[in-house]
Formats: sequence, structure tokens, C-alpha cells
Amino acid sequence: MRRVKWFLPFYLFALIPLFFSCSDISEDERLIYVKPAEVSRCVLIEDYTGQRCINCPNANDEIHRLQEQYGDDAVISVAIHCGPLAFYTNNRFLGLRTETGDEYYDYWKVEYQPIGQVNRTGLLDYTSWNGKIREELQKTAPVDINVTSQLAGRTLSIETSLMGIEESFVGKLQLWLVEDNITAFQMMPDGSRQDDYLHQHVFRTAVNGTWGEDVSIGEGETVIRSHQDITIPDDWNIDNLSVIAFVYDDKGVQQVRRIKL
Repeated sequence: MRRVKWFLPFYLFALIPLFFSCSDISEDERLIYVKPAEVSRCVLIEDYTGQRCINCPNANDEIHRLQEQYGDDAVISVAIHCGPLAFYTNNRFLGLRTETGDEYYDYWKVEYQPIGQVNRTGLLDYTSWNGKIREELQKTAPVDINVTSQLAGRTLSIETSLMGIEESFVGKLQLWLVEDNITAFQMMPDGSRQDDYLHQHVFRTAVNGTWGEDVSIGEGETVIRSHQDITIPDDWNIDNLSVIAFVYDDKGVQQVRRIKL
């Protein structure tokens, strides 16, 4: 027992240099960069539509089928009512046309409806959306998006967190509000008018301007953008509203997310 008492302090003394030797490693050498995990790309369908467009319900049916096939988190659609086949609210009917929608209609040179874009890679007839969706879903996203929202009465705040996944991203962040389950008139493929047609994922407004805001994100970097004091009009149903957040550049939409309020 006496030997143990004498030798134990000796062993502890011998280990002291090992502990202190760790301090000789520089801070840069201690930290090893880990590349962010890959994130699958989701798809944004911009469906340019109108209540006087007799074939537009067919495009809406195709969107429903595509979302059942791939998942409504992977395929996110926005119905942008615009152009001469859409109309604004009048004394007789609820209209879903918006001035911002008309800006998109003019900018993208929409020649007929229904037509749309898949991740802003060019105008396509709705019958061709499936092939482009499959192609886009096989890609990874350079940016991951996380969105949170808070409501105080009819005042909305949105916080968007963007994380760089692949190299650096320079482009735009766009925030839209869309509304589901709007009952309003729609011309049907057989030429009839359906006054209780249920319109889904209807574009309501662009929160941060028609074309969004500039954003630059380095790989592994997180950028947070906050938008507050957004007033929800009285005739919009808060329970049916969602935020669409997406980033895009000159190559198209690189990632998109949707969250319900």
C-alpha cells in the first residue's frame, strides 16, 4: 500500500506535460471545416392562369396529380391570375387578378394560358411540366431555406434563414403570400361557368417587392432576413394563408419552401 501512495503522485506529475502540450496547437488547426450536407432541390411551379380561361382547370388538375406523385412539399405551386383572361374584383364577382401578377405576365411574355414555369427555366405548356419536374428534383440545392412566421391579430412577421450549402450563392430572395380554398367563379373546359369553384394556392402578394431582394451567401454561412408589420387584408382568410420563400438567380429558382401561417 505504501508503494502505491508514493508512485501515484509520480505518475500524475509525468502526465502534466501531456495536458499542457495541447495548448501548443493553434486555433486554426483545432477546427476542422465540415461541408454542409447536401439538400435536395424542390420545385416551384408558377401557373399563369385566369378565371376566364376555360383550360386552366386542366392545369390545376395536373398540378394536383403531380403533387400526389412527388409530394406537395417537393412540388410547390402558385396560381398567378394575370392577363386578359383574369379579372379584378367587381360588383358581381370576386376576382383574383393582381397588379404584380400582370407584371409577371408582361415580363415573361405570356402568350396563352394555361402556361407556366418550373423553377423559372422557361415557359412550358402544362402537359410538359412533369418531365422538367423530374429533372429538377434530381438536382441538389445550393441554399437551404427555413421560414418561421408570427401573427399578432392581422399583422404578420416572417423570419427567413438561408444557409449556403454549395460554394457561394448570389441572387434574390423572394417571399410571396398565397391563399388556398378561395371559392370564386371559374370558366370550365366544357364552356360552363362554375360559381363555386375552389381555387388553390392563389398568389396574393409579394412581401418583399415584385422581384425580391438581393442576397449573397457563402458556403456554410447563414443569412437571416426579417420582414415585419405585414398587414393581412380583412378579406383574406388567415387560416388558409401560406408563405412561399424561394431563392433564384439567372439560372432559375434554386430552392423553394412553403409554410402555413
